[in-house]
Order: sequence, then C-alpha cells, then structure tokens
Amino acid sequence: MQSTIIHPGTDRQRVRPRREHRSEEKDQLTTVSRLRSYVNRILAAFALLLLAPLFLFIAVWIRRDSDGPVLFRQRRLGLYGKPFDIFKFRSMYRDAETRLQHILESDPVLKAEFDIFHKLRDDPRVTPAGKFLRRFSLDELPQLINVVRGEMNIVGPRAYLVTERDRMNGDCEKILSRKPGLTGLWQVSGRNDLPFSERVELEKWYVENRTPLLDAKIVAKTVGVIVGGRGAN
Repeated sequence: MQSTIIHPGTDRQRVRPRREHRSEEKDQLTTVSRLRSYVNRILAAFALLLLAPLFLFIAVWIRRDSDGPVLFRQRRLGLYGKPFDIFKFRSMYRDAETRLQHILESDPVLKAEFDIFHKLRDDPRVTPAGKFLRRFSLDELPQLINVVRGEMNIVGPRAYLVTERDRMNGDCEKILSRKPGLTGLWQVSGRNDLPFSERVELEKWYVENRTPLLDAKIVAKTVGVIVGGRGAN
C-alpha cells in the first residue's frame, strides 16, 4: 500500500512509500533508545562515585569472610540475546557449582524447589556475608558497572542465564528486545517468591507496557523492597 499526499492548488501528486514512514518511526525509536541509554549511563556513573566507600567496605568484608575474589562474573543474555558478563559481589563459596550438583543429585525435595524457582531459599552455597548482601540486594550493586558499559539499564527485564533461554516458553525474543535491568518489575512483585514461569509473564507484560512513568514507579518500589528484604534469598 502507498499513501498519497495531494498538494492544494495543483493536480500534481507525490507518492510516499509506506516504508518511509516505517523508517522514520524506527529512527525515532533509535533516538529515544540512545537518549535513554546515555541517561542511564550517566546516572550509574554518578551512583558508583557516591557508593565508592560502601563498595570498599563490602569488598573487605567478602575477602575476610571466605576465600575467593570480591567480584563474581556470570554469563547472561543481553539485548537481542547477545551474551555478556554480569558483575556481582561474590555471595557464594568458590565451589558453589559443585555443591549445587551434589545437592540436586542427593536431595529430591531441593531439586523440585530448584526446578520451580531456579533458586534455593536456604542455599548452602551462600556464605555468611552473602546472606546479608542478598537479603538487601547489595550483591547486585556492581551491575552499575554493566549499566555504565551500556550492557544494562537501571530498569528493565531480568538478566537471564544463558541456560534459561529454552525455559522462557517462546517469549525469549520479546523479552530480549529490551536491555536487562538492575531492577525491574519482577524484583518489586515478589522476586524469588515467584515461580520462574510467572517471572517470565511479568517480564513480557513489562516489555509490552513500558513507559517512563512505569520505570519511575519501579525504582521507587525497589527502595522499599530492598529495605524490607522482601522476596530475597
């Protein structure tokens, strides 16, 4: 189909292909996305400077609490499914994956819990310091580095594990059409109390209904959730 623009006072007509309209809309969306990314990166850089003393305190605590590095890197799915390394304060023992495999193989109850929530409420892999950091989501703070690097936004869908892609029930492409966020709708809607399937539904709804006002509400609710430690483990 083509749209026709008729100029008053003349019989001449100019035909504008519909693909030009689509191109204009795409350019507008790209401009908005870039502006949003710049704002996120500036805010994250400011937050890193402001929180530097807290980062130093947590780093010392982690090193004294258990052997291993301060920061933990994990491969996650980014925008359009492109993998990237997410940063967190280490909250588990160095042999966490080995411990997890042993738990899943030896305890069917915990395996069933892990299959539903993809997490364990009383996780024996978590260090004493890690329990506190996780309760108040302090282990997530290094993801501000990912925001500065342009890999994440402050608000967005959860950064899913590469191995979780096949469990997203066909909603993978839609959810991955947005950058993952440091916080998001699932974090303020039950967090780890929600089964994996419900998290995916929340992420899908967020992507389809995202607005700046919704993002602002999520940021405001995130503060209350962190202070209360609701849904964390």
